[in-house]
Amino acid sequence: MRPAVASRIVGVANLTDEERFVAQALLSRLLGPFSIPCFLLGILFFAASLTPSLIPRGPEVQGILGGLVTSLGYLLGAIIALFWKAADLPTFSGRPAKVVTAIAVLIIGAVFLWALGSSLTWQNALRAKMGMEPAEGLRLATIVLYAIVTFAVAFLLGRAVASFFRVIRARFYRVMPPRRANVLGFLVAVTILYVVTLDGLFDTVVTGLDESYEAAQALFDQAPPAPVDSNRTGSPASLVDWAAIGTPGRDYIMSGPDAEDISAFNQRPALDPIRVYVGRANAETPQARAELALSELKRLNAFDREVLIVASPTGTGWMDPGAVDPVEYMHNGDIATVSVQYSYLQSPLALILETNAGLEQATALQEVIHGYWKTLPADARPRLYVHGLSLGAWSSMHATNLFRLLDDPIDGAFWAGPPFPSAFWSYVQNQRNPGSLWVMPSIGDGSLVRYASHIDDASKAEANWGNMRIVFLQYSSDPVVFYDPASLWRAPPWMREPAAPDMSEHFVYMPIVTQFQLAVDLALSFGSPPGFGHAYYARDYVGPWVQVTDPDGWTDADTERLIAHCDNGFQAGCSNGG
Repeated sequence: MRPAVASRIVGVANLTDEERFVAQALLSRLLGPFSIPCFLLGILFFAASLTPSLIPRGPEVQGILGGLVTSLGYLLGAIIALFWKAADLPTFSGRPAKVVTAIAVLIIGAVFLWALGSSLTWQNALRAKMGMEPAEGLRLATIVLYAIVTFAVAFLLGRAVASFFRVIRARFYRVMPPRRANVLGFLVAVTILYVVTLDGLFDTVVTGLDESYEAAQALFDQAPPAPVDSNRTGSPASLVDWAAIGTPGRDYIMSGPDAEDISAFNQRPALDPIRVYVGRANAETPQARAELALSELKRLNAFDREVLIVASPTGTGWMDPGAVDPVEYMHNGDIATVSVQYSYLQSPLALILETNAGLEQATALQEVIHGYWKTLPADARPRLYVHGLSLGAWSSMHATNLFRLLDDPIDGAFWAGPPFPSAFWSYVQNQRNPGSLWVMPSIGDGSLVRYASHIDDASKAEANWGNMRIVFLQYSSDPVVFYDPASLWRAPPWMREPAAPDMSEHFVYMPIVTQFQLAVDLALSFGSPPGFGHAYYARDYVGPWVQVTDPDGWTDADTERLIAHCDNGFQAGCSNGG
């Protein structure tokens, strides 16, 4: 920063010349030089961030995103300049440099103004596809203000890190040559910052875990009265302690349609569906919890039912009622569902901190249930299916070991919102037929694997279903499914294809920027309208469940009636999931 600029920033009239000089020097040392070319690259990143991605963004979010990617663009420019200088490559100076800079300002400024002016149109087009009310205005002043503040904070942090490096490097200058001091100073500064950041992150995680533990204790301490019906898990006759089940499990057990609700819908006598749930606190190990779940299923004669579903919950232990209620209706209550909790944390934290817990619990439960099920006569046992939503889908897929199933396979699987790290999902995606879209692929002739969305129920395929049926339900606007870590340096597969009906036609890929756009989409996806983002709900489960479980005597008219029934929500006895 030039002394004249620093003087205006200080702006204190009663300083002496010497004091003013010192203040200018300190401020210049703190802020360092400000690079116009690096800032122009940042503005280009900002313009790219204004293009739409998977989830609509409001002005505040857009402003923060814009400021963040502007700072990243500035940093990238600084790194390029550093390597350019280190390689002793030629540089512009004097009049040529001014001409090139002026041309770049005009071009990038025009691109930025065009993107800023078009952003409202792009966002409203995406909102319209999701059935959202159009935004009257993205409040461009709000976007710019948030971007300026975010960039300023990031810039100051960057300068503070640079000053920290210079201080350390100066110490090494006293005892070694400059080049060696530069390298060693950089390594030491990075190491110190890493340790400090790690400690800060660890403290945050510990605080979050403490809060989660306190919340989990409340799940037990505030337990409502146990059910008196001996046919419910948690009753006095049950093998599962009611108080230790936790709120998600208790809500699941006590909700959903009963025989009267189902009979009124199907116009014939029905059974009460069986729901078994074992909380994490009901036993010490995944294996023990799985064995307890099996014992409770036996107590309730669940293996005498027509259908048995082994379901994996989300991180907190939540079971989506919109996923379970419909299948109970279509099988007239002649069905049992079993689930075991593996965490108290929200799914993002459970994914990072308790990844193995979910995988181990789902594997133990499937092995125990399938191990007992296959000992029963084939003509006197229920049809066996596995299911999961989001993190539950990931753990359920991991547990579905096809080698274990070779001698006596299950009847099918239905996985909704499979997270992008899921190895099995990724493997299947990459087997898609040439010409089929990444967001809605076709696999082989469709006799084993099919896909569903909010506009497709997996009923169409070249061939009829085989002995095992697998369906993935995924919304093309769901970042939990379609986030791509490699978008840091290359466009995701779906961005290189024609846009799906609920996706924007205005995607623009830009390295680094797209990565951060998708990261913001991840954070926003849980608040999307039902049927978009990561908000899966009842009506979209109906068709896939029909395809997977093939209810006896079920018709297309029954599907439409059940969808309408579930659209009425809790009042109709069929809960909408989220």
